[in-house]
Amino acid sequence: MYAEFTNKHVVVTGGSKGIGLSCARGFLLEGAKVTIVSRSQQNLDLAVSNLKTQFGDKTPIFSVASDLTDPVEALSAVHSAKSQFGEIDILINSAGAAKRYAPEDLNPKAWMDAMQAKFFSYINIIDPVVKQMADRRSGVIVNIIGMGGKFATPLHLAGGSANAALMLATTGLATAYGPFEIRINGINPGLTLTERLKEGISVEAKNSNKSMDEVLEASTQKIPLRRLAMPEEVANVALFLSSSQASYVTGQILGMEGSVYPVI
Repeated sequence: MYAEFTNKHVVVTGGSKGIGLSCARGFLLEGAKVTIVSRSQQNLDLAVSNLKTQFGDKTPIFSVASDLTDPVEALSAVHSAKSQFGEIDILINSAGAAKRYAPEDLNPKAWMDAMQAKFFSYINIIDPVVKQMADRRSGVIVNIIGMGGKFATPLHLAGGSANAALMLATTGLATAYGPFEIRINGINPGLTLTERLKEGISVEAKNSNKSMDEVLEASTQKIPLRRLAMPEEVANVALFLSSSQASYVTGQILGMEGSVYPVI
């Protein structure tokens, strides 16, 4: 479907699980060379093993263990990826998730941790990559963000604030680097069937004195499509935004929450 991705180098942060892993798998299907980045070497090894089982031992997949909240480690991850597969053509950011808190449990450290986990884990790798892309006048960045940055919920205030900051950074950088022929977009998934979902459901269940199953069912019924998103569905949109079929799409934040928040 996207022959243009053949031999392109795609870096996927948060690529060992969930949406990030689905993005990595999607680009490999299209012939790309993929570097996945995660803090956990164990998770990376498992992801690489599973991908090679699916695609074969010669699959062009490389992994880098890095804590992207540290700008030095983020830069090192970029250098490692380039040394393996060359210049980075596409960057998909799906790393980091801010912990959820009941409002009364929030404190200044919780707000700071949320910014580090979600905002700076993206910015620290975007900064060197987008500048290198600008030098080549070519590149695409897609940030997987989250609807919490657009619609505030009491149990996701710190993380939602980080998402809101990341939305602004995404659109602002798209404007700044448009003249360099770089496209930057964001995707705001709603409830998606990943391991991260359990944490949010757990906090909401505790706060409402309901079971996790009850909370999940109630949340699902609020979605007009009456189901959660699958990671592969978000990945499909990330691939589209990375392709030439979206060649005039930049500076946009695309909502993928099943029309829970219908807006013009």
